[in-house]
Amino acid sequence: MNKRVIEVLNGKRYSPPPIWLMRQAGRYLPEYRAIREKAGDFLDLVFTPELAAEVTLQPIRRFGFDAAILFSDILVVPHALGQRVTFAAGEGPLLEPLEDRTAFERIAGELDHKVLEPVYETVRLVKRALDPDVTLLGFCGAPWTVATYMIAGRGTPDQAPARQFGYRDRVGLDTLIDVLVDASASYLVRQLQAGADAVQIFDTWAGVLPTDEFRRWCIEPTRRIADKVRREVPGAKLIGFPRGAGTMLPRYVDETSVDAVGLDWTIDRDFARDQVQSRLPVQGNVDPLVLVAGGAALDRAVDATLEAFGGGPFIFNLGHGIVPQTPIEHVEQMLKRVRG
Repeated sequence: MNKRVIEVLNGKRYSPPPIWLMRQAGRYLPEYRAIREKAGDFLDLVFTPELAAEVTLQPIRRFGFDAAILFSDILVVPHALGQRVTFAAGEGPLLEPLEDRTAFERIAGELDHKVLEPVYETVRLVKRALDPDVTLLGFCGAPWTVATYMIAGRGTPDQAPARQFGYRDRVGLDTLIDVLVDASASYLVRQLQAGADAVQIFDTWAGVLPTDEFRRWCIEPTRRIADKVRREVPGAKLIGFPRGAGTMLPRYVDETSVDAVGLDWTIDRDFARDQVQSRLPVQGNVDPLVLVAGGAALDRAVDATLEAFGGGPFIFNLGHGIVPQTPIEHVEQMLKRVRG
């Protein structure tokens, strides 16, 4: 076996680098849209292992990426804690908001793994179907990011409800974060035991936090998750993705013990190479919208990313997920450019 993504996580450099894309299974693919229509409700798709496995494998068949990432959603964790989660067409996820600490009584203190068993079965199905050289990635949302949705009941432009909650009731938010640390670690352990080769922790809303809160609610919970996971699965490989972390990234790297870090498209590449990639492997960081634009702009972005990070251990990726309006031919253009 030659799982190049895992080898990079171990510090090896490849030229060309391995490549996978966040949200590589999604609405930009006609085969995904066909499965989505067949499934009906989004959570029905996530919790039907045969369909979720098919969606996970679709971009591997079409593009030959070096890693498949489990098709699921970060909000299955609050769902398995007993918080009502729905996905309304055109509105995104909707949850029953936790507006104050008394509302925490509505959620369980531990994850209900019976609810998540279909996800673990999806991992097993995908593992059996994948070429041995293709890495299988599991994932979870980071506690801060998941908490923002649980508190607000939906996504917001700047996650102000969760930030205000934390300023009003610091101990209350700590309590919720503690529950999510334990739940997330347990969830990742089960994915790894089911066959995932590595896992990624998505902290999509890390960048809205000031420095002190970033350390308290982004860095520290991620460190605790990594410690808990490795106690159960020694040597487990973890990729951290604190979007918007900027100059806090070196501290995140030093204090969380992740094996690699994802870079969003806003970070200065020279800073990331000198201050982050000098510490551990990096992943990223093309702007998802330049993938929509295609053409010469996409070629320039690919070349700049390869020039910045190609000298060290590096996984080529976007700086966030593929957006639905992305033309398939632009993904093909990017792959050809990366692979030469």
